[in-house]
Amino acid sequence: MSDAERQLQGASDVPRPAPSRKSPIWRLLLIALGMFGFGFAMVPMYTLICKVTGLGGRTNASAYVYDPARVHPDMSRTVRVNFLTHTNDGMPWEFGPLVSSVLVHPGELTEVKFRVRNPADRTIVGQAIPSLIPTSVVDQFHKTECFCFRQQKLTPGQSLIMPMRFVLDPAIPKSVQDISLSYTMFDATAFAKPNAQVVPARVAMNSQTHGGVN
Repeated sequence: MSDAERQLQGASDVPRPAPSRKSPIWRLLLIALGMFGFGFAMVPMYTLICKVTGLGGRTNASAYVYDPARVHPDMSRTVRVNFLTHTNDGMPWEFGPLVSSVLVHPGELTEVKFRVRNPADRTIVGQAIPSLIPTSVVDQFHKTECFCFRQQKLTPGQSLIMPMRFVLDPAIPKSVQDISLSYTMFDATAFAKPNAQVVPARVAMNSQTHGGVN
């Protein structure tokens, strides 16, 4: 037997470490816990990131004070504002605008309405996060009233009509002819604020009478 063959045989006689007997279920549990923790923290993380970086065209987070005496609408042109809505994974609410778009004059105060319904068998607190495209006009899109300023609390089967009022700055570039305002509704029940808005009786609707969101 050659030296090379003896070295190869000796290497094969060296005891090898036994394979790990740890069950892969622990790895799956760790992954699941990590995903749960990420999902729980996603809304506040998203809000913080948007606030710091402006990611996604985040619009104003509080009411803009509109003074008609100081604003002169530009009646010579119109801008189309489109409305898009989404619900985050795990959020069962039905959510949508009553109109898909409006034509507005810059400097003109405009109101649009959104409808939301909770088809689940539990009370849910929702939080809407807005996003605007093009992001270059974020500072020129002003909301004077918006359901996204506060959390919304709906009991099972309740519906709500939510107004949103906005005005475009008259100085918005003339090249901007279309704007898309998008809202994503998150389930914020797990970290709801104590003052989460309770649906007033005058705007709460029976879903069997009015149906779902169009």
